[in-house]
Amino acid sequence: MENATEVVEVLEGVRATYALYKFRRPLEHVSVDLDILIDGKDIPRFEKSLRGRGFRVVVLEPYTITLERGGFVVDLYTEPSFAWVVYMDGGRLLREHAEDIGIRGVGARALSREAEVAVAAAHAVYKEHVVLLMDCLTVWSWLSREVWGLAVDYGVEEALEELLRVCSLVKNGVEEAPCKLRPHTVLRAYVGKAMHDPSFRSTLPNILRYVITRRDIGEKIIVRITRRSY
Repeated sequence: MENATEVVEVLEGVRATYALYKFRRPLEHVSVDLDILIDGKDIPRFEKSLRGRGFRVVVLEPYTITLERGGFVVDLYTEPSFAWVVYMDGGRLLREHAEDIGIRGVGARALSREAEVAVAAAHAVYKEHVVLLMDCLTVWSWLSREVWGLAVDYGVEEALEELLRVCSLVKNGVEEAPCKLRPHTVLRAYVGKAMHDPSFRSTLPNILRYVITRRDIGEKIIVRITRRSY
């Protein structure tokens, strides 16, 4: 939280348009990194300021930049994506679903609770293929009519339905979280998303570029297939 507060102060200092992303949850938690949705035009100033505080860029991709300092990782997203495929409209999330919050007395911007539920569902289904207990706790606590409307607007209602299905199994003791999604479930979600989301459909071919440029793609595929969590 000390690191998160420092990063937020830098963001506010350069007057960046941003929102903490996958950050707000219905209970206290420790995340593996700090995810930030940010306007692309603000990245150069923000990155320069972070470099001045000892951060270094370790990953540079079309929609994501990862910086690290002493084991603390900051992921900057211009669009929610995986393998260079966009599955939600990052700019619209920033414009319409960001709000003011406080972190240890410091003012910050973050996605609304409703947006966080939709993002959690999309992230679990489209990107990670794994449902965490935290995802279930989030959807159980914050699901509302507004969440459903937001999910429909962003074309992720199928992901929300799948999250609720899995979380119901977890709640009834049929499955244990983390719960890995079956390949046919992920494929069905991708097909449905491609049919109804022009941005997802147009960026889907980027997977081929991603595979070609990654030397460790074989290892990553094996890990993705065999892992139980992330």
